[in-house]
Amino acid sequence: MKKKTSYIYSIIGIALVLFLLGTIGWLFINGIALSNFAKENVQLQIVMHDNTRPEMAKRLEDILRKQPFISKVHYISKEDALEKYVREKGEDPMLFLTDNPLYISIDVNLRPQYVVQDSINKIQQFIQQSNIVREVVYDKTVVRSLDQNLRKIGIILGIIAIILFIAVVFIIDNTVRLAMFSNRHLIKTMQMVGATRRFIARPFINSAIVSGFISAAIAVVCILALIYFSQQLIPELAAMQNIYSLAMLIAGMIALGVFISVISTYRSVIKYLKMKVDQLY
Repeated sequence: MKKKTSYIYSIIGIALVLFLLGTIGWLFINGIALSNFAKENVQLQIVMHDNTRPEMAKRLEDILRKQPFISKVHYISKEDALEKYVREKGEDPMLFLTDNPLYISIDVNLRPQYVVQDSINKIQQFIQQSNIVREVVYDKTVVRSLDQNLRKIGIILGIIAIILFIAVVFIIDNTVRLAMFSNRHLIKTMQMVGATRRFIARPFINSAIVSGFISAAIAVVCILALIYFSQQLIPELAAMQNIYSLAMLIAGMIALGVFISVISTYRSVIKYLKMKVDQLY
């Protein structure tokens, strides 16, 4: 009964620390998704010269669509620009002017990995090589702030993840070793009757694989429940969810739970095999 209780406590203990690590991993994944979402909304406005013909601007639009660093392209004619101005400002400049004073422009959104100051500068230089481009406008403050803040958040989360990973390994190792303590007499008895190390370790290793998998499965169910309830409270999280990253996180939790359980169990078996009988008490 005592051994069974110890076994159950071991499973629960490992499941709890794996759940904690999985939660940090899920937050990290969402942080990356949120970062990409913010970067994808950074927009560059390419303003044309006043005498640019629409067909020339359309040709530039086609060229931009083929570039690997651009995710979205939106062509804005002079008429569209005027309509947007009237809608936003509440006044029509054509009441006082004879010609539309606004320019043809193209709004582009970059892929997240290119939303850093150095890359944007190179992209800006590339676009301005066209003689129909008057200027390339974007919010430099937003880009700079995104770059700095996301780097800081990444460093902080990385440090927390490393510390937590070390803590998880240590806690699981100690939990397994405590659970194995109740089997020390059995291990020594098997050795005394002539059983080999491999024969003695095999059933404990098999048990460790099962318990590690069960612990990881419990942690995974808890993580999935946490994700479900989080998405019910914040529906936007569902749109940002990366299934591939989540699958990798789950696989990592299972592998970690099984691996550490097996290694810790084997170490415990070897430890008790090396002890003298009087040291077991």
